[in-house]
Amino acid sequence: MPDPQDPAEVPGGETPPETDAERRRRRAQFLRELHEAKALRERVQPRRARAARMRQAMRMRTFRW
Repeated sequence: MPDPQDPAEVPGGETPPETDAERRRRRAQFLRELHEAKALRERVQPRRARAARMRQAMRMRTFRW
């Protein structure tokens, strides 16, 4: 969703230099989203690991010496 206050969304012309407060706000938002993504990946990882174990077990069962 485009932010009307975002200088990158302003058509034409030069973009004003961003202030320290804007930079800190964007950085804080990025770090919050990064932390949320890492937490989600940690919650999903056990399922992936279990599926990998099941695939490996299937390969071992069907392996012929």
